[in-house]
Amino acid sequence: MAEFFDALNDNHRAFIARQPVFFVATAADGARINLSPKGMDCFRVLDDRTAAYLDVAGSGNETNAHLAADGRITIMFCAFENPALILRIYGRGRAVLPQDGEWTALCDRFPPLPGTRQIFVIDVDSVQTSCGWGVPHMQLARERDTLRTYHARQSEAERFAKYAVRTASIDGLPVRNPQRVD
Repeated sequence: MAEFFDALNDNHRAFIARQPVFFVATAADGARINLSPKGMDCFRVLDDRTAAYLDVAGSGNETNAHLAADGRITIMFCAFENPALILRIYGRGRAVLPQDGEWTALCDRFPPLPGTRQIFVIDVDSVQTSCGWGVPHMQLARERDTLRTYHARQSEAERFAKYAVRTASIDGLPVRNPQRVD
């Protein structure tokens, strides 16, 4: 049976801290639903009503576009070990980019990752837990270092040229990009 909470509590924080992967879902009117897996120890609970995750440049920037257009975001964590549990965070999100005033304070909460593009801050509307009995048992063999290694081989200028020049999502929604500072 699903249970709803108005805020993140200590049990939720402990569960989140143990999960090596989470999923991010966003949508905007007239656009495809975006659902992305995330890892690399990049999720943080900032307080009982606020969470954030560090975003590394990849194949697109749909979350940025969807949050600018609509703001709704859902984060899902699944336990792949015992006890079974699914935890969803429903909220409103926004992108914080390196040129924004709150960037430094937020960035200090995360491990330094090459290719870091933005931090998504989530204002928590509600938290839901459910049984997770249909989720299989799986074990983490190791983190995948491919994205980290890929970005580490490129200079800051190369990363910026490739990933920060996108002006729109795959559905044509505008994307707010980091500003390059030389």
